[in-house]
Amino acid sequence: MAANTKTNRPLRQIAEAFEELALALKSGNGDIQLAPFCRACSRVSVLFGYLGIAFKFAEKDFVDKIQSLTEASSSSATLQALVDSDIKSGSVNGGSYSNNLLLVKRGLDMVKVLFERLLVTRGSSLRDPASVAYAQVLAPHHGWAIRKVVAAGMYTIPTKSQLLKKLNEDEASARVDMQKYINASASILQYVNNLFLSRNLDI
Repeated sequence: MAANTKTNRPLRQIAEAFEELALALKSGNGDIQLAPFCRACSRVSVLFGYLGIAFKFAEKDFVDKIQSLTEASSSSATLQALVDSDIKSGSVNGGSYSNNLLLVKRGLDMVKVLFERLLVTRGSSLRDPASVAYAQVLAPHHGWAIRKVVAAGMYTIPTKSQLLKKLNEDEASARVDMQKYINASASILQYVNNLFLSRNLDI
């Protein structure tokens, strides 16, 4: 396997960060602290960059939204406090913090679906798993122009082996960390969905 140093293995960092979030959610008061959430999400942004030009727009948007939420953490300690503050001020829609949280959630969900597909797809092609993940999670929220750009970019997406090399992983280690992220992120994503739906907000 490639170098075993954790700092050189972003996939391992992502998996561990979300395991910590999931554990805190399970053992805490049923809410998620915003600052640790932002730190965990910031580790995911590297994946969008490694997927090439097809997801370049997603990388920039994801990073921008995380930066916005990080700034919000100085006044809203938790995700629930963030959403409730927007509801109280009547600013849930548009470019609100709540809307940014929703967009980040979709990015996390796309990565989860991508990993799920990679674990059951044989061969070294990344195009089909990435296409399925995009179509399932992000495409329904994008206009025709963006969907067309993504579709064209899929032809330049790296192979699975090239992605693993960038992540400093081999097949076996990557499968372990992908499954850890899938398991841990499920409860986080469900929490955010419930946070919005319980307040009659769209997801």
